[in-house]
Parts: sequence; structure tokens; C-alpha cells
Amino acid sequence: MAGTGTDRTAVEFALTAVRGIRWWVTSVMGDNAYARYVQHLAKHHPDQPPPTEREYWRDKHRDADLRPGARCC
Repeated sequence: MAGTGTDRTAVEFALTAVRGIRWWVTSVMGDNAYARYVQHLAKHHPDQPPPTEREYWRDKHRDADLRPGARCC
């Protein structure tokens, strides 16, 4: 029967799964790294102005090149 609570539950489950996958992919790929860094600065270092996004990525890649550590690539 169309329009039952079961249909809605399946749609809600699918949407929740898609949101979870999207969150995981963006977290792994670093898409939200700059936004998280700005939030961290605002909370823990409110006296420091945040760098621009370009400055953030430049510094992040420079540090990764200087200290490669256990990177996969």
C-alpha cells in the first residue's frame, strides 16, 4: 500500500545513509578541513585571525612535504 509508514521509513533510512556517506567522503577527502580549522581557531585561539583558505592549504601542503611521515602517497 502506497504512502504507508514503511515507505517513509525506507526513504528516511536511505537519506540518512546518503548523508552519512557524504559526510565520510568529505571528511576523508579533506573537503571540510579548512572550516574545521577555522572553528578550532575561533574556539581555542579567538585572538588569532584565521588564515585565508588559500594560505591554509599552502601551509598544510608545505608542512606535509617537510614532514612526510606515514603518508600513503
